[in-house]
Amino acid sequence: MATINSVLGPVDTAGLGFTLMHEHLAVSSAGIPQNYVELLGAGFMERLVNGLTRVKQGGIDTIVDATTLDLGRDVTLLAEASRRSGVNIIACTGWWLEMPRFLNGVSADQFARLFIREIQEGIASTDIKAGILKAASDIAGVTPGEEIILRGVARAHRQTNTPIMLHSYSPGQVGRQQLAILREEGVDLRRVKIDHSNDTTDVEYLTWLLEQGCYLGLDRYPGRNVSPLARTRTMKALIDAGYAHRLLPSHDWSSVWVVAETPLISPEEREARNPHGYLYIKKVVFAQLREMGVPEATLNSLCVDNPRNFFEGD
Repeated sequence: MATINSVLGPVDTAGLGFTLMHEHLAVSSAGIPQNYVELLGAGFMERLVNGLTRVKQGGIDTIVDATTLDLGRDVTLLAEASRRSGVNIIACTGWWLEMPRFLNGVSADQFARLFIREIQEGIASTDIKAGILKAASDIAGVTPGEEIILRGVARAHRQTNTPIMLHSYSPGQVGRQQLAILREEGVDLRRVKIDHSNDTTDVEYLTWLLEQGCYLGLDRYPGRNVSPLARTRTMKALIDAGYAHRLLPSHDWSSVWVVAETPLISPEEREARNPHGYLYIKKVVFAQLREMGVPEATLNSLCVDNPRNFFEGD
């Protein structure tokens, strides 16, 4: 029996059920939930739990929360939300893109030790353990600071066998750089998923990534720049090419965020963009794929079999 760390303890991978592999329950900045909780809006925990309860009733069993420390990770919040809603939540360790200057000079091995502690002992003086590692690079490619994090993630993976998720800038084919570094570090690329892969419709590039052995996180729905339908057509092309077993659809959506007086995106705009939240894939994307002729068994495997296989290392 294989298990994965959830925020409520180890979970049998065979019982993960319908799994969304890249979401955020609450996203902000480091320390916001603990110090300026009012910025998350009145009653944010009730909103979060009520939303997750509806998600559970809609058939979502497990959510991988991709919120790192610099994105405002609060594992006690995740644990309460999981306990009250019945949704399995898997927390991550690692780092996103916001590297403060006081971390200059911290080595890859130092980061690896931090990440290992969060996997084996617990996060932030709790016994809540991370179940996945995360590193990130974006439009600038793998910057020197991001390379240190990436190598730290690789070394933590080598010691713990914990799988890796990578924020990647697919229009710039940044995954090529990231995989090259992981390969140097001796990472089995079958334990890696390249996220935000559906930010491009370049099937040739995406096929190249798959041929390296990794999974693709098709996790920007509805997304921007590339239309939702174009994203689904790209998924269909990859399914037709024989890669259905390496695809992991998700949304990169958040339930709770900073409530600003002058927001860049209003709550009304967010609602109009995605009225279904974490159920968008079930309600919209799967309907599109059915119309394109994708069998029901394949749809089920995308969010049930594939996440289980990814966590089990198959």
